[in-house]
Amino acid sequence: MIHAEVSVYPMATKTTSASFYIARAIESIQDMEGIKYQLNPMGTVLESADMNAIYEAVVRMTETVHNLGVGRVGVVIKVDSRRDRDTTMRQKIESVKRHMSAPLG
Repeated sequence: MIHAEVSVYPMATKTTSASFYIARAIESIQDMEGIKYQLNPMGTVLESADMNAIYEAVVRMTETVHNLGVGRVGVVIKVDSRRDRDTTMRQKIESVKRHMSAPLG
């Protein structure tokens, strides 16, 4: 399973807020086959068995922000490609929680 954390940064917009652009970027991948996603405060985690699907999702997200009139978009991608086990985003979080003495909160 492949997990990628993607952060999209619209640059030189008229506002310091990026939430409008991020919402549109996420909407652009909502119907993609083979992709699951989870929003977090610093980015979006993508999950897929196919690296090409991850790449296509990042391209869609970036192009969506460009198509909103943003001339420059910064993108940071962090990838975890694991072939020894098929572990989901949820399973990874649950594994950490089991090791904690106090619940996440």
